This record gives sequence, C-alpha cells and structure tokens, in this order.
Amino acid sequence: MDDATERESLREKVVETLRTVKDPEIPVNIYDLGLVYDIDVQPFGVVGIRMTLTAPACPMADVIVAEVQDKTNAIPEVSGAYVELVWDPPWSKSRMSEDARLELNLD
Repeated sequence: MDDATERESLREKVVETLRTVKDPEIPVNIYDLGLVYDIDVQPFGVVGIRMTLTAPACPMADVIVAEVQDKTNAIPEVSGAYVELVWDPPWSKSRMSEDARLELNLD
C-alpha cells in the first residue's frame, strides 16, 4: 500500500463505501451531502476520515460515525479505520454535490 496509485484506488473504494451511508433525516448519502471533509489513506491501508454532521445536536451522531467506521473497516484493503468528528468548519448546504442538490430540489 506504499504506492500512490494503490492508495488512490483505496480512496476511491472508501468514497464508494461512504456513498452507502445516509443521514437518516436526509435521503442523501453523507459523501454527497458534503459531510466528509477529508479521507487520508496512509501506508499499510490505514484510513482516517474527518467528517461532520449537519448539526452538532444530531441524535444519530454515534450511529452514523459507527456505520462509517464499520463499513470502511469492511473494505478488504483497509487494515484500520478511524473517524474524527469535527465541527469546524461548520457544514453548510454549499458543501453538497450537484447531484445531492438536485435530489433534494435545492437548485
């Protein structure tokens, strides 16, 4: 996993996996919502994910973070995943992908 090409390939698998995680209150995946700030694929398949939620008081925070970690750890090339929940910068609708805006009729 020392090769940059292998790490980029794993990063793409992580993104694909994160697109299967949805915020229960919003019918769009967390990646296209713009909740994922950074995916750091390190040597030996260690993956760090920095993410936020739409609101600090989200009652599903623990469930969403656990799902992100569990699904990322389930990728065969991942030797370990950790998730850091951050609030700075705060999430805003401007972080959403065009697909997410269209799905929510926000354009």
